[in-house]
Amino acid sequence: MTSTTIGRVRHAAGFSAAILSILATSTTAGAQAAPSASSRNSIGAKEASSTADASPIAESYPDAGVGDGVTTGGYNQSRWAEDWSKLRDPKKRKDLVDQLKFIPIAGDGDVYLTLSGEARLRVNQTTNPNLRESEAQRQDILRLFGGADLHVGEHVRLYGELAHGTLEGVNLGTALPNLRNKLAVQQAFVDVTGTVADVDLGVRYGRQTFADGPNLMVVPRDNNTLYFGFNGVRAWARTAGVRADVFDFKPTAYGTGGTQDDDAENARRFSGISTGIVVPESLFGGSKLFADPFLWRLRNRAAVWGTDTAREVRNFYGLHFWGDAGPVNLDWTINYQGGRYDNRSIKAWLVLLAQTYKVGKGKNAPRVGFHADYASGGGAYGTGTLRTALAPFGNNIYYSYQLFATPTNLIALAPNVTFSVFDKLRLTAEYQRSWRDTQSDAVYRANGTAFAGTQNVAGRRIADTLRFQAVYPFTSRLSFTGRYEHLIAGPALTNAGYKNSDFLAGWLSYRF
Repeated sequence: MTSTTIGRVRHAAGFSAAILSILATSTTAGAQAAPSASSRNSIGAKEASSTADASPIAESYPDAGVGDGVTTGGYNQSRWAEDWSKLRDPKKRKDLVDQLKFIPIAGDGDVYLTLSGEARLRVNQTTNPNLRESEAQRQDILRLFGGADLHVGEHVRLYGELAHGTLEGVNLGTALPNLRNKLAVQQAFVDVTGTVADVDLGVRYGRQTFADGPNLMVVPRDNNTLYFGFNGVRAWARTAGVRADVFDFKPTAYGTGGTQDDDAENARRFSGISTGIVVPESLFGGSKLFADPFLWRLRNRAAVWGTDTAREVRNFYGLHFWGDAGPVNLDWTINYQGGRYDNRSIKAWLVLLAQTYKVGKGKNAPRVGFHADYASGGGAYGTGTLRTALAPFGNNIYYSYQLFATPTNLIALAPNVTFSVFDKLRLTAEYQRSWRDTQSDAVYRANGTAFAGTQNVAGRRIADTLRFQAVYPFTSRLSFTGRYEHLIAGPALTNAGYKNSDFLAGWLSYRF
């Protein structure tokens, strides 16, 4: 995906602002909502969205597998991954919004601008926030995005995106800048692409979202008001059956004011290579499967495990195998993690197995499935080898809408079912049981912090969690999503004084 010289990452933020100052005059801050997160075929959901544009050659790598998320109905969570060039023909532009998706500027449409936007109005209600007996929390949240995508011929593209987040309510605590933010430069980059000897080549520099890996390990996190993004360089080479992407990033650190206080983190640096191989369809009699080996490195100057804060260098050696084989959808990851935490070695494992089966042949046919996941734990509160697994920038709602779980010291098993009623209404239900891998290690939240005291109590079972999601698309641009979760705390939590909790959320989103 990306290769970079990150010594210049701070300039990426300045460069981002420069691009946006050019493009923002054409950008509307009004209206678009990314596809609701419902990942890895289960209720925790596909946070990302997808496909990129490859150069027009005889054969190119399949769009769905290039590592840019999932594109549905033309829309992607990363708006730059959308391709609206079909609207070059004025006869195909059906309404005013279609006019905004392809605005010819010069060269008979060789230079054109695509505008995008999102507005999402959301309410969350959580009882016993932080699993402590206390007043319920209510969050009233408004998201506004506006983006502009300028294509200059076949080989150059500039993209800029501004974001605003409003947070009000009851018992809010400290409002993080990814929830409440006056105005942020969410993305701003330049792409240069081309084709050499039937190989698609490209490089992207600036602030950008990134989703080239398993959904539980790296994704823009649509659950947040502002997306999780990076600053740096991504470069790629793609043929019909094989691809390789290299990257070197620093995460974006948002301020809470205007566009001048967003910067690149200096404490963390994320780099590596993600590759992809198209599995021959003939192997499974008509499959669409991908095998994606990856090798990543995460450097963190202030990693916290137990009571210690120290420098960590963690290497991720993994394989992501995913796609469709007839009625079966697979999303499997195996990942070994090595490296050093201070003067201690790291030896950890992630095994993430999700699968569903389509019962019937219609587009709304029900799906039944389950996910079974293992994330090693141990050593955070001690000496010697550190065995705590880490999913660095993944889908933070996958195990809990309330953000009460993460793939660290976790074993989870969850059957689920998805079906439609009244044609458009899509319902998902899941029952998840979760345990600790190591009782002497803590239970961890989605942000990676431990539930205080859980490392000192007996009990392996963390919780039983019932989760429901409903999605109703009024149109291709306007939709409603509702979620409910009931968390029944197990001994690993209750023995440390933690309680059950209920979560209810609903939001209306419009995107163009």
